[in-house]
Amino acid sequence: MTISTISQVEFGEELPAFSPDTSLANVREFCEAAGWHGPRFNSHEEARKLGLPGAIVPGIMSQGFLAAMIHRWAPDALIVKIDTVFRAPVLVDHAHTITAVVTDIDEDASTVETDLTVTNDAGETRVFGTATVKI
Repeated sequence: MTISTISQVEFGEELPAFSPDTSLANVREFCEAAGWHGPRFNSHEEARKLGLPGAIVPGIMSQGFLAAMIHRWAPDALIVKIDTVFRAPVLVDHAHTITAVVTDIDEDASTVETDLTVTNDAGETRVFGTATVKI
C-alpha cells in the first residue's frame, strides 16, 4: 500500500523493505552521471589497491537509495531531511536491504519521522539514519 495522506500512517509502521541495485554497472552509471571517476567506485581491483575490500557505493548514492525507498512508500511525499551515519562501506555487487520504521507522526505539521537502515546480506548495518517526510 502506498501512502498519500498523513491519516494513513501508523506509528511503528514498517515501510516495505527495498533491495537497491548495487551492481558495478549501476554504480558506474551513477558515477558517470555525477562526473566521479574515482577508482574506489568503478573497479574492484583498483579499490583493493586502495585498501578497500572492493568497489564501494558512493555515500550520496546510498542516500538516494534511502530516498527511493521513501518514495516507493509515499510517492508524493516531500523529503524534508535525511540524516545518515555511514558505519561501513556499502560494497558494490553485494546484496543489501533497506528497512525503515515510522518513529514519530506530527499530524499538525503533516510530517513523519522514520529510522532507516541499510544492511548487507550478513545482517551487518552499513548505513543508518533518520528522515523527516512531509506527507
